[in-house]
Amino acid sequence: MSARTSLPEKKLAKAIDRIDRAQTRFSERYPGDSGARQPVHTVYGGAHLFTAETPKKLGEIALKSLETYAPDDKTFAEAIGVRGDLAGKVMERVKDKLRREAVEDFRIDFEDGYGNRADEEEDGHAVAAAQQVAAGLVANSLPPFLGIRIKPLTRDLGARSLRTLDVFLTELVTTTNGRIPDNFVVTLPKIQSKGDVETLVDVFELLEDRLDLEPGSLQMEIMVETTQTIFDPQGRSIMPRLHRAADGRMRGAHFGTYDYTANCDITAAHQKMRHPACDFAKHMMKVACAGTGVMLSDGATNIMPVVPHKGKDLTDDQKRDNKAAVFSAWRLHADDTRHSLVNGFYQGWDLHPAQLVPRYGAVYAFFLEGLAPASERLKNFVEKAAQATLVGDVFDDAATGQGLLNYFLRGIACGAVTEQEALATGLSLEEIRGKSFVKIMNARRAKS
Repeated sequence: MSARTSLPEKKLAKAIDRIDRAQTRFSERYPGDSGARQPVHTVYGGAHLFTAETPKKLGEIALKSLETYAPDDKTFAEAIGVRGDLAGKVMERVKDKLRREAVEDFRIDFEDGYGNRADEEEDGHAVAAAQQVAAGLVANSLPPFLGIRIKPLTRDLGARSLRTLDVFLTELVTTTNGRIPDNFVVTLPKIQSKGDVETLVDVFELLEDRLDLEPGSLQMEIMVETTQTIFDPQGRSIMPRLHRAADGRMRGAHFGTYDYTANCDITAAHQKMRHPACDFAKHMMKVACAGTGVMLSDGATNIMPVVPHKGKDLTDDQKRDNKAAVFSAWRLHADDTRHSLVNGFYQGWDLHPAQLVPRYGAVYAFFLEGLAPASERLKNFVEKAAQATLVGDVFDDAATGQGLLNYFLRGIACGAVTEQEALATGLSLEEIRGKSFVKIMNARRAKS
């Protein structure tokens, strides 16, 4: 039986052309996740303290803290809240990570972690930090992601901020004959308007020209730590405009827990990662950046795992106090990390080397706890050629495929899941490394 239609060919062609143009605009604005690796954390450290060996030393301190206060599986599980049957596997992978790649991302800080100093002193630290980065490039001792945080572009600090950026990059590029580290980024804090982003883009363009860098090679990440980074004066969401103002240079957006809550007039005692005001701001970040490829990061837990008693000849009571202090800070950090992960923030800040223990412990446990069900769901979904499926009481449709694949990509990238474990999905290593669920399905359909 032939199907009857009512739409004229010309009218239908016009409608389809309109759809095509709208889809083109949408794809340009929302290219989706690039599949590039995202670090699980950013470690912030004062620029005056940074050396080429800093990442390695932080790992050594973290490993010593783990071995001192949680030397066995049971104690480790108790300390950060890991499921008992996973404690051994999680602990071994955390130890391996701390030895192999303790720091995934480091930010050389010229802002809150550095303070305001004499111009000559900050110039000297900018030169020294650049020289240490250059030395790290030669020694291959830098983490996979690296950057600097400059001061805010305010009337009082803008000139100092841009001078530090200029001094650092000029020294670095001169020392390395034009090379900057892979995944290098400049962090812009305390944004008050899109003019801050536009100014930094203009300065990037000037520096690229003067330093003979490839256009677009200087990238930024913004700090979301003022209410003006959520809404503009007209009450509109401003983050999409900040993204456009960055002109393709915005790699990430990082939430600043304590500046933001202070901006909301929340008292210090209640300025915490899981405050409802923070969840609201971070959900606004998710909505504004979804599909854009901008990587999001949560903030920091500000209770440090430091001991109240120091020295070699400690009493048993003092040793118990020290262990309790470390465990309390570890558990808080682990719980904050889990909250971030559940809400789709796969990256956060770390401010102390001993925080690397609960960071990796919580992240690894998060991925390993869901490994078996995620493997079954993805395997069943692929075998059914991405048709809607039911595994137990979980319904999966077409939107689920890439999300399930991303789960394994993130888990593999940070060391929580091995590639061999990911084969339980029924995918090959080549398919997993391709990072695209659509391409996997298209290739399989072509073969069938």
